[in-house]
Amino acid sequence: MSVLGIAKEFWRTLKRPPATISLGVISVGGFITGILFWGGFNTALEVTNTEEFCISCHEMRDNVYVELQQTVHWENRTGVRATCPDCHVPHEWTNKIARKMQASKEVWGAVFGTINTREKFLAKREDLARHEWARLEANNSLECRNCHDYDSMDWNKMSDEAVFYMRPAAALNTGCIECHKGIAHELPQQGEGMSPVIAALDGRAANSLSAGEDYYAYQPVSLFEDEDLSKPAGNLSMTARVEIAEVKGDKVRLDMSAWRKNKGFGRVLYADFGRNMRVAVLERETAQNDAYVTAGDPVNDDNTGLDWVEVKVSLWSSARGFVSDADQLWNVASDSYESSCSGCHAQPDPDHFAANAWPAQFNGMVGFTNMDAAEQELVLSYLQNHSSDFKSSQ
Repeated sequence: MSVLGIAKEFWRTLKRPPATISLGVISVGGFITGILFWGGFNTALEVTNTEEFCISCHEMRDNVYVELQQTVHWENRTGVRATCPDCHVPHEWTNKIARKMQASKEVWGAVFGTINTREKFLAKREDLARHEWARLEANNSLECRNCHDYDSMDWNKMSDEAVFYMRPAAALNTGCIECHKGIAHELPQQGEGMSPVIAALDGRAANSLSAGEDYYAYQPVSLFEDEDLSKPAGNLSMTARVEIAEVKGDKVRLDMSAWRKNKGFGRVLYADFGRNMRVAVLERETAQNDAYVTAGDPVNDDNTGLDWVEVKVSLWSSARGFVSDADQLWNVASDSYESSCSGCHAQPDPDHFAANAWPAQFNGMVGFTNMDAAEQELVLSYLQNHSSDFKSSQ
């Protein structure tokens, strides 16, 4: 028989109804096949529902994931941490599948590089945030309720201030996102052009920097490993204090003392031991390079059990973006805080909360104001630097 004849005979056999296989065998086989299919599908679904999967693309890992690590959702006194899917995927199966189908368009964005650079992400940030806010408003903050539920709140254990705001919200079953935009990620900068706060500080900028003097960043400042400013090393946050080590025209080599948590790559730098007061975010390679960052011995924080390490950083930047006196920053920040946060209620004094408590308090209410991203960063830094932790030094 030819090869073609064998193939035709095989096909006829496949099409022929079974003569000896019982209905029970077919049913059992179908049942087992169904279990295998469902198990494989559910396993694959759960893999996509992990934080490791969410940050496997650098768009998330290098942007919003870094911001999450500065909030109470990442680290707190109870040790309960929210992961990406906790806040962005409902737990119930039907709603979870609907969310997965909705999120499939993100694959399209990843393939075509919609936000594959920091610049693209920042340009698109407001649209992304508004879409997510609209989704959470439509489902009445379903993902937030994975963990937070009005019926589980013990009013007797809450502060008077929290009860004042939360009881009316509970009575109306108000969605969390209505009041708590920016609770885990930075709010987008709205509008075009220079921020009014940065514009105000721009007129107070130091015209020239002198070696051996301290200065304070009044806007985000890009850092570089080399004098030519060609190898990005990270970014200084607003109000970060630096010492100018060397001046070469419109470029400076700056030194900075800071602290970082002794875990991961140590990219995020903080102003003080044990306090989440961010002053810089470094590139991963830079943070691990002894040529630019030298680290001391670990010191344990009794409050959290975490080890912190003091570091010395030496990098290059443009000479623009600095003021010579921190009070120039604090005066603008104080005015902004008083004018923006007194419309609905009397704002608490800066020393009403500790430095580590201010981010959650501030981010929970800033959505009611018209502050842009730069103004928010400046005011939060002002509140942390004038918190109860530093009251005796004011």
